[in-house]
Formats: sequence, structure tokens, C-alpha cells
Amino acid sequence: MSKHVWIARDYAACSGCRRCELACSIHHEGWMWPEASRVRVFMPFPGVEVPHLCSQCQDYPCVSVCPVDALSVDSNGAVIVDREACTSCSLCIKACPGQIPTLHPGDNKANICDLCGGAPKCVEVCVEADYNALTIVDEGPSIHRKLYSRHPVETAKDLAVMMFGEKGEEVIE
Repeated sequence: MSKHVWIARDYAACSGCRRCELACSIHHEGWMWPEASRVRVFMPFPGVEVPHLCSQCQDYPCVSVCPVDALSVDSNGAVIVDREACTSCSLCIKACPGQIPTLHPGDNKANICDLCGGAPKCVEVCVEADYNALTIVDEGPSIHRKLYSRHPVETAKDLAVMMFGEKGEEVIE
């Protein structure tokens, strides 16, 4: 069994530069088109940036729910979209615990991280910038990746508490 490539996330290290979005869109689309990126950076609260991308859940709920078998998993553990077969039904988005897949703004087909064939461009630019919010981990299927498949607002809430303290703390007047 081959090892799966997995993109680890250090949310607190994300600067919000969005280099990952640009690198992804350049690699897949041939130009800077962040709306078509397979990784998205959300800022639900000022100062809290959350990179949001496929977590490669062990049970791949997006793949199993697809009624036309347009989604499959490659040897790296990435979800691959058969754009010809995809009907844009959005069931993969609804099945994902973090609602991570999107519909591509160009062809309205499922848009999910394919790990760039095992060498994710988002990680390359994040590490190159020395942020290391996204890094590569060669892991077998034992890591509990689904923990990272949360809606970005939920992740941002936890991150905001870590960075700025609990809500309800006494305000000094």
C-alpha cells in the first residue's frame, strides 16, 4: 500500500497572504484565478485566517455520495474529479463535514484538491515564504484527518479564542 500525501495545517501560522490560492489557480487554471482555487483562505474574523482544503477523510464521504461515480481516490489519497461525468449536483459539498468542495466558477463542476499529483503547489509557496501554515506529511491512513474537515468559521472560532482569549472575559473600562 502506498503512503498517502497529506497537507498538514498550522492555522495559527497562516498570515492570510493567499499565496496558496494563487499557486493552486496558476497550476490548475494557467492564470491567477483565486475563485477557482482548490484551497481557499477564509477570514471570518479580522486577524484570523483559515486555509480550507480537502482533508482526505478516511471514509471519503464526498466520493461515496456521488450518484454518477464522478469522484475517485488516487494513489496519493487525493480525490479526483471526472469533469465529464460530474453533473454539478453538489451532493459532495453537502456530504463533506467541512463543506470543502466547491463548484468551479468556470464549468460548475466539483472542485476538490487533487494534491497536484503528489507535489502540492500551495505547500511549496507556503514553505518558500517560511510561513509553514501548510506542510506535507507522508502518512498512512491512520492519521485522523477528518478532524481538519470542519467549516472554516468553526476553526476560526477556536483559533480566535487561542489568539485573543475567551469571550466573556471582563472588559476593563
